[in-house]
Amino acid sequence: MELRQVEYFLAVVENEGINGAAASLGVAQPTISQALRGLERELGVQLFHRIGRGMVLSAAGRSMVGPSRQILRDVTAVEDLLATSDGALAGRLDIMTFPALALGPVVDLVTEFRRSHPNVSVRLGELKDESQAGSLIEDGHCEFVVAHFPLDDAGLDVVELGEQEYWLVYPPGTDVPEGTVPLSALPDIPMVFVPRGHSVANEIEESIRHAGARPRLAALSEHREARLPLVLAGIGGTLLERSIAEAARDRAVVRPVEPKVARTFGIAFDPDMLSPAGQAFVELVRARTSGDGRPLT
Repeated sequence: MELRQVEYFLAVVENEGINGAAASLGVAQPTISQALRGLERELGVQLFHRIGRGMVLSAAGRSMVGPSRQILRDVTAVEDLLATSDGALAGRLDIMTFPALALGPVVDLVTEFRRSHPNVSVRLGELKDESQAGSLIEDGHCEFVVAHFPLDDAGLDVVELGEQEYWLVYPPGTDVPEGTVPLSALPDIPMVFVPRGHSVANEIEESIRHAGARPRLAALSEHREARLPLVLAGIGGTLLERSIAEAARDRAVVRPVEPKVARTFGIAFDPDMLSPAGQAFVELVRARTSGDGRPLT
């Protein structure tokens, strides 16, 4: 197996086909096709199902994604290490974070890490579905995931970073008393919610129901990022992460709620899959928090 074959394989996976991979890498399509077929012959398995002009990963191909990403991560770390004259830690740190959690502690930790290890680059990717945290790490898409707890994958080590609070946000001009709004006395204003099935959405709905409130539904949005625009357009109110709600104070009516609706969040990782840069990052995280690395219950 050649490193070039591994690179081509992952490029096809990431770009969902040979055409996209060729454009991304700047090589001819036949070159990638020949490399993939050679890799399949060498391994004795079919990595992709060819369906028309499309390519779908086979079971063997899916199982190869994680190890392949780890190979490239390790090779990059070695190349960067050899390129430095002082033997300083090098490589790349891949972190995927839920959008609302990509501020605060995460930024502070990455900033401090980069100060200590300037030869390590950091990639922050978007985690769209927190339930996929375990598979993303297992498949090698990243070393770390920042998400709300608890996570579905009990096999990951986690370190708690903080708490994410949720506040009410209403369309501009909405008549809402000043101060904290009891969940049991929500204004009679339709609400915009994320459908049940999302862990945060479930907890918010349970908190409202437990308080005895039954707000009218204005809209359900699978797209979290659409909630604030829907509120600003006058569709209804919603509950948003405090950081997002406070940033919208000049455009919307924002109020805290009682009892507080909040969820802890933190960083998750597989200790057996960490690169040297990843191990150094875990040491920093644990040194700056009270986390002990044990899965939360």
